[in-house]
Amino acid sequence: MPDFKQFPLPDTAEGLTEAEILNWHIQPGDTVAVNQIVIEIETAKAAVELPCPWAGVVTELLVEPGQTVDVGTPIMTVDVDPNGAPVDNGAPPAATTTVHEPADDEMKPLVGYGAKPSAAKRRPRKGAVPAAAPEPAPAPVPEPALQVAVATEVIPLAKPPVRKLAKELGIDLRGLTGSGEGGVITRDDVQHAANGVAPSPAGAQQPTGGETRVPIRGVRKATAQAMVSSAFSAPHVTEFLTVDVTPMMEFRAKLKNSPAFAGVRLTPLAFAAKAMCLAVQRTPDVNAVWDEPAGEIVYKDYVHLGVAAATPRGLVVPKVRDAHTMSLSQLAGALDELTSTARDGKTPPADMLGGTITITNVGVFGVDTGTPIINPGESAILAFGAIRDMPWVVDGQIVPRKVCQLSLSFDHRVVDGEQGSRFLADVGALLSDPAVAMTY
Repeated sequence: MPDFKQFPLPDTAEGLTEAEILNWHIQPGDTVAVNQIVIEIETAKAAVELPCPWAGVVTELLVEPGQTVDVGTPIMTVDVDPNGAPVDNGAPPAATTTVHEPADDEMKPLVGYGAKPSAAKRRPRKGAVPAAAPEPAPAPVPEPALQVAVATEVIPLAKPPVRKLAKELGIDLRGLTGSGEGGVITRDDVQHAANGVAPSPAGAQQPTGGETRVPIRGVRKATAQAMVSSAFSAPHVTEFLTVDVTPMMEFRAKLKNSPAFAGVRLTPLAFAAKAMCLAVQRTPDVNAVWDEPAGEIVYKDYVHLGVAAATPRGLVVPKVRDAHTMSLSQLAGALDELTSTARDGKTPPADMLGGTITITNVGVFGVDTGTPIINPGESAILAFGAIRDMPWVVDGQIVPRKVCQLSLSFDHRVVDGEQGSRFLADVGALLSDPAVAMTY
């Protein structure tokens, strides 16, 4: 007898309240295995793929791509196969036809347990579901009380960057035929459609006069909320320092030719990050946080370094865990991997949490400096500006040097001006003469 269960949107990261539906990997009528990936969502942290906790047949998709739904909202219904190795929750299969949300213990093994995903297969759709309570025999069976909705529209298959491009160009993906493998709509499909006449996308309004309206959601919404909260709760102070980094750049050139750094992408950002980790040792206040509810200042004896990264989804700040324990080579490798993963939208939600201090590389955009906003839960953020050839006074003579600007924003409830100035000066000293690290 059918056993229908509804799959609610789970909390995939600490504090998640909602997520945007990006793409379904299955359709009504498909057979799914335990832990088979069925949907891709975008949270405030990153894009996440969700597996199904049961084996069975998909009977209904309750949400569509583009929708933003709250955690706990049912997103699909599955006719659970009692012989299909469902998630072990200690309870036998239901004896009657029911539609219910899974218990907490049913939802625990979302990833990494159970059978491997198998290819989706279709079987004939059932037109209706029997009533929740079976009628006693031999009375005639009444009209079914619960009907399984039949999808009347094919959900377009496209990756998030392609969906974003379609929104920007005003292309409705539902009107396109994908040229990619399995009918997936590609970037070329969208661009070809943009050369002709195409209707507006479902999630955007394009009135005359050249306006485009895009819903505020996902990473952009989370970033806005976090920055507003930080800017109006923590009293920001920003200090600036111009530094001659010629010795650092010369040292970098030597290290790049060293066998110990073979294959390592050694960027100036790695030197700045290493300088921050060293400078924190002398000024731990910048690595502390103001805990308003507890009435305490919490000092961290570790550095989880946040790195602001621009991605197609917006600004994200993944963390390098225990950066204070890493050598320059290890830190350079971690930064390269972290930023590449963030740009691809593959940062695990856990890597977005628990930062202690942040660096933002505005220099990569050719910008000299800025007044960055502190990330919530931290007390300081350093902006690393562009390195330029500039005139500089050395031993009374004006000579060309490699120069950059640093700016440090800090929470004045935790960090006094003297402490913020000392930390910024220490970072500058380490960049202007890497040998200073020997004195720490």
